[in-house]
Amino acid sequence: MSERLIQQEADVQGLSTAILLPSTGVFGDPIGRAIGEAGPLTGVVGIGLFPRAVLTLQRAGIRQLIVLAGAEEDQLKQALSKGPRVTIPVRWMPIREFPLDDPCTWDSLAAESRGFTLVASVSGVFSRALIEQLRREVQDGQAMVVTHNSSDREQPPSVHGVRVKVQADRLTALVPGRYDDGAPRAAELVVLPASFMNVAGQVPLEAGRLPIRRWLERAAVDGHVRVVPSEPAGACWYQEVRTPADVRAAEKKLFNSLKSDLEGFVDRYFNRRLSRWFTRLFLAVGLTPNAVTLLATLIGLASAVGFSGGTYEASVVAALLFQLAAVIDCCDGEVARLTFTESPFGAWLDIAMDNVVHMAIFAGIAVGLYTTRVGQEQAWVPLALGAAAVLGNALSFALVERAQKVKTAGGWATPVHAAWSDFMLKNVASRDFSVVVLVFALLGMLDWFLWMAAVGSLVFAGIMLWVVRPTATIRA
Repeated sequence: MSERLIQQEADVQGLSTAILLPSTGVFGDPIGRAIGEAGPLTGVVGIGLFPRAVLTLQRAGIRQLIVLAGAEEDQLKQALSKGPRVTIPVRWMPIREFPLDDPCTWDSLAAESRGFTLVASVSGVFSRALIEQLRREVQDGQAMVVTHNSSDREQPPSVHGVRVKVQADRLTALVPGRYDDGAPRAAELVVLPASFMNVAGQVPLEAGRLPIRRWLERAAVDGHVRVVPSEPAGACWYQEVRTPADVRAAEKKLFNSLKSDLEGFVDRYFNRRLSRWFTRLFLAVGLTPNAVTLLATLIGLASAVGFSGGTYEASVVAALLFQLAAVIDCCDGEVARLTFTESPFGAWLDIAMDNVVHMAIFAGIAVGLYTTRVGQEQAWVPLALGAAAVLGNALSFALVERAQKVKTAGGWATPVHAAWSDFMLKNVASRDFSVVVLVFALLGMLDWFLWMAAVGSLVFAGIMLWVVRPTATIRA
């Protein structure tokens, strides 16, 4: 059997189908019916809860989506068509034709999914990593219930949903959500084996009620329901969205999730704290990630022009402009991830423009130092150093491009070569460089910085040349 057929079979038997409930909760609570309560189109960082759920599931590897929609179906379709492209098939099943309390509805859904099905409402925001974790951990005959804890201890107990009694990661009981007894709360995310839905007719159903809770209580008796806690401050998080306060909490978690393993010290503790304010502004005015990249580039080039002035004051102002460009350079990726508009071209443009700005900064500093030394015996030295720094940066960019292509193709000869590549790519993505420029500008020692830039860029290019040497890669 070919590798592709094996993967397709694994997807069928695993968790590749999701059912979304826009107008009701997984455990039967209505969504958006009370005045002031969030509904399926309530915006969280500019995207409605329903489109955000669809796009998150798509990014997490869900291959098929079924929407059990009520009267809001046309609005949901319109909202989905206006945002980023949805590439997975979406089947719309009106609940007037497929009642949620009808066993035949769930038999039809079981036939669609075959392996496992993720059932979710749109009364919450969840991370891609949480869905990926559920897809990895499915087990034959086992259901899964995701739990979460309220992040705001001052809020009164919610009347929605249920709480979960757990023993050794297994569900033992479901209790009403209004009881604030410290038990974790069930999130609106449940993974069901198709076999559970196939026996819908064997379990007595209440008129107008979803059968999911009955299935889980029945399976919990035999220990067949696993409880998966979400991480309040980790990658696998879940945030209920019912009130305006919940919307703010969800947006905070989305911004916190933008942290990257490639960030340097300055990015993590300075740039990211400022960039979030700019990101909110760019989202409000509707700037695209590529437009933000070009804006950061223009500010960086203006900084290079300032360095060419040669005076201390001009250099300090230019260094501050360069730091501002570094902050805004964080925003393009934040806007892209928050709005699901990442693209290979956008990633390439970001790296390419970073290198253009860096080379312009080297050239600007070199010209500025030269203008203050015209007529002196070694006035040419800054120009030579600037040329060396620009050359080293250009070579490094070309070699980094080559390393990324090899990494994407999985073509490293040994794990050691792969580790060296990851280490170098992590360092080339760091924006700590902008603070170094600012420090040297404040100290009036840009000539020393230019020496470091020239030597450092050439050494980096040399190491990258060694990393991507022919013997380090696997030939096709």
